[in-house]
Order: sequence, then C-alpha cells, then structure tokens
Amino acid sequence: MSNSSSGSAPAKPDLAGLRFIAVTRATSGDFESLFEQPGAPKYCWCMAWRHSSREHVGSGEKKRMMMALIEAGTPVGIVAELNGSIVGWCSIAPRETYRKLSKQQDDSETGVWSIVCFYVPRSLRGGGLASALLDAAIEHAFANGAQVVEAYPVDEAAPSYRFMGFRDMFAARGFREIGMAGSRRHVMRLDPAPVTMV
Repeated sequence: MSNSSSGSAPAKPDLAGLRFIAVTRATSGDFESLFEQPGAPKYCWCMAWRHSSREHVGSGEKKRMMMALIEAGTPVGIVAELNGSIVGWCSIAPRETYRKLSKQQDDSETGVWSIVCFYVPRSLRGGGLASALLDAAIEHAFANGAQVVEAYPVDEAAPSYRFMGFRDMFAARGFREIGMAGSRRHVMRLDPAPVTMV
C-alpha cells in the first residue's frame, strides 16, 4: 500500500542519475520508445507546432513526419534518461522549424530557439523532472548557437496548453515576458548569460 493512502505526499523520484540526450538519427530510438509507452502523447508525436503540409493527419503519419525530420538532421529536442530508461521529453529547436508561434513573431530574426512542449510521465510529475528538462533545454540551445531562447508557457490555472510549461518555472530562470500568444500563452524570452572576463 502506498504512503499516499495515509495522507502523506508520495515520495519524489530520485533524479540523481538523470542525464539528457539530444534527439538525432543515432538516438531516434530513444525518442520513439518514449512516445510508444502507455500514456505518452503518440497521438501527436510532437507535430502540433511543426510545419506540415496537411493539418489533419493520423498519428501514424505524424510519427512518419517527425521521424523524417530527425532523419534529415533537423533539431527537434531532448529526452531525459533515468537509470537506463527514457523518462521525459522537451521540444527545443530553432524557431524557424516550427509554424508561426505568436502574432508578434518577427520571422526575419535569426538565432531564436523555441521551447514548445514537455512530456513527463504521470508517475514522475511533481518531482522536478520538468524543471530539469528546462535547464537542460536552455543549455542545449545555447550550446548549439541560439542567441535567444523563447517559450510560450501558461499560468498553472490554465485549462489548456499546459504541455508548454508553466510561466513561473520560466520566470524563475530569468525569462522575461514580451507579450501574449492568444489568450493563455505568455511569450517569454531568455538571453544568454553575459560572459565575465577575469
């Protein structure tokens, strides 16, 4: 019987062995295995915000389109590995690889990477995995040439778009709000930390 039945909070997962892997041709199997797990968002294969010639396609076609992006070498995101199992996902990629994400978006701007999705299995939610994924996604973007990281999170009370993350998690890392995308999504940006000379 779990401790939660006695009124105490469930134990938080031990994330000490957590590591993050960029999804590439070589690691596409990790991404695929995560999305094939029960409860994973295989209905969309994280294609909701990506360019597609057809809006309404089935999950099999969405998987094919995502795997084609990976095979072509297009950055799509990172996965989290814990104790040999793939346990989380963050979609972080150059903004031009997505469709338009906000009305104020300036498509002539270069070097912007966007975070549009997190997936953490229900059993691991509330234990800090989403925050760890965010930190790793920021590091990944700047290490790969991003000039700015942009995100579109919602308030915790929002009834939709919760997969895009919560505003407070981004604000705690120095993201500043620059506008809204629709009625719920906050457009937030993070510039790289300045390099201090010793």
